[in-house]
Amino acid sequence: MKPTRKSFDVLLELPGRDNDDVDSQFVTALARGLEILRAFEPKDGPLGNQELAERTGLPKPTVSRITYTLTKLGYLEHLPRLSKYRIGLGVMALGHTCVGDAAMRRAARPHMQALATHAEASVALGGRDRLSMVYLDVCQGRQTAGFSLDAGARIPVYRSAMGFAYLWAIPDKARDFLLDAIRKRLGEEWADTKKQLDTAFKSLQQDGFCVAEAIYERTISGVGVPLVLQGGASIYAVSCFAPNFQFSAGRLREEIGPRLVALAGSLKTDLEGCTRYAE
Repeated sequence: MKPTRKSFDVLLELPGRDNDDVDSQFVTALARGLEILRAFEPKDGPLGNQELAERTGLPKPTVSRITYTLTKLGYLEHLPRLSKYRIGLGVMALGHTCVGDAAMRRAARPHMQALATHAEASVALGGRDRLSMVYLDVCQGRQTAGFSLDAGARIPVYRSAMGFAYLWAIPDKARDFLLDAIRKRLGEEWADTKKQLDTAFKSLQQDGFCVAEAIYERTISGVGVPLVLQGGASIYAVSCFAPNFQFSAGRLREEIGPRLVALAGSLKTDLEGCTRYAE
């Protein structure tokens, strides 16, 4: 049975014309414009209309009209010599507003930095966007600058301790919807990922944290813990990760995991004192 559109059902792809699950208030033109902006990735240089059409699956004439409009609004910058576009200051301003959430960062940073310093590791706070976890903030120990990702980085929700923790914490219907999308995305790889998820969920149920050893990067291992706010209305996750030689299996489970659980508890308490996150 096709899932009905709920608050947790964040669109994973643009609906087709034959998709009867889209309600009458859905603005397709706006969705297409946002898809164009999503097509740009941090590693990219400027992109042309043809490249954007290939990435989004939209017709090139449609892409051309959208890029023209986004350029007029300041969300894209046109490079005439290359006949290509790059992200404009308008998008950067919106991103800064999200990542720069003062209340969240102010409350989280002292706790995150204390653990990062103690563990000589990276500690990240993240939320989900489609099938990725996006780092909202990252704190680093003295030896982690060489491999740690920065705020704004994206990692697969199904390839990380942070993602496992997030998936475990969300409502059942939301989890089923996302797991089905992940299954379709992974194909034959789904069986192995399902085993990893089952192990992580069992650990989260018993201990409050999960361990991911060499899943996203073969040389990196970490721990993930959910951060549930507003009675479940807002769900994030925190993780602590470092090179394998720093994090033995015993240390991950006996030291880092319990410390990260305590960090999430302290952060939840602090955030519930903020008007924006109060339940």
